[in-house]
Amino acid sequence: MMALDVDELIDDAETRVIVCCGSGGVGKTTTAAAIALRAAERGRQTVVLTIDPARRLAQALGLRELGNHPRQVQVEGFDPKGELWAMMLDMRRTFDDMVRAHAGPQRAEQLLANPFYQTISTSFSGTQEYMAMEKLGQLAATGDWDLIVVDTPPSRSALDFLDAPTRLSTALDGRMIRLLTGPAKAGGWGLRKVVTAGFSMFAKAVSTIIGGQLLADASAFMQAFDSMFGGFRERARKTSELLRSKGTAFLVIAAPEPDALREASYFVDRLSEESMPLSGLVANRTHPVLADLSAGAALSAADRSEASAPLATAVLRLHADRVALAERENRLLSRFTRAHPEVPIVRVPALPSDVHDVAGLRDIGDRLANNS
Repeated sequence: MMALDVDELIDDAETRVIVCCGSGGVGKTTTAAAIALRAAERGRQTVVLTIDPARRLAQALGLRELGNHPRQVQVEGFDPKGELWAMMLDMRRTFDDMVRAHAGPQRAEQLLANPFYQTISTSFSGTQEYMAMEKLGQLAATGDWDLIVVDTPPSRSALDFLDAPTRLSTALDGRMIRLLTGPAKAGGWGLRKVVTAGFSMFAKAVSTIIGGQLLADASAFMQAFDSMFGGFRERARKTSELLRSKGTAFLVIAAPEPDALREASYFVDRLSEESMPLSGLVANRTHPVLADLSAGAALSAADRSEASAPLATAVLRLHADRVALAERENRLLSRFTRAHPEVPIVRVPALPSDVHDVAGLRDIGDRLANNS
């Protein structure tokens, strides 16, 4: 297996964005925070963006909470050469801020009060992922940080993170805009045309969410939104280009388990198809063997000492279980490597307890860099 050098990645001044992706429950948020903290301690001006609403990142960084704008991490025992800032995405607030910034005061208030807008800004498929892209674009545009670390949504929705600009732009573009602006432009005839143009099923589905005012609200929304749509798409295009640029590095995070590694394999294939710059796989929570003793030898010794040394027997049996687990993880990771020989891997051993402070994140960073 090729080894992933995390320090080389974060020390490279050309690395401007690191995107941590993978299935749920594999430690993406902790990994993203540990990488960001390590980068700051090694001199980078770093910001970490999490999309995880569980507030684990804030707790691990010693902060009460994180908001929709970056907050500098300043806690006792943390004196980095660079700086570390952190934020947690607020999907609705990001959408609202985008509207206010690009629609003008009067039109912005019309949009924000529109029931159709209130629905899509909280429940439209892909909105969270698009707003994560929007926020990433905003952070990159400021130039305030030379490294942005992104913790993506769990499971395959992390791939929706890549698709979101195209999907949301397509949904709000073209035929939908023409259909929704048609009623206001053509009166009652236009409304009938909308209903008979294959749009009635969509209208019926969404009207169950926002009520009978769907078409009027949607029409008003799209007319107000249409004037700012060019900027909406242009920013999405620029962020997509950023994700494909040389300065971006994707890290796939996985646990050494069949389902997680299947998802990781899917991520790797998809990133390759999309020409996204993959830097490697982080195999999280592995269980390396700590003593040079085979499982068979340990079990034999345990059988011999069972009557005379019960404590030693228990330790030997635990070691045999650990060896069996390590061998299973090695087989799974070897299978992944055979399928993706070009992907560097770093193994991060499991910790005895959850990470809940800067010291724990620093420990994870050391393990990522194989310095433990």
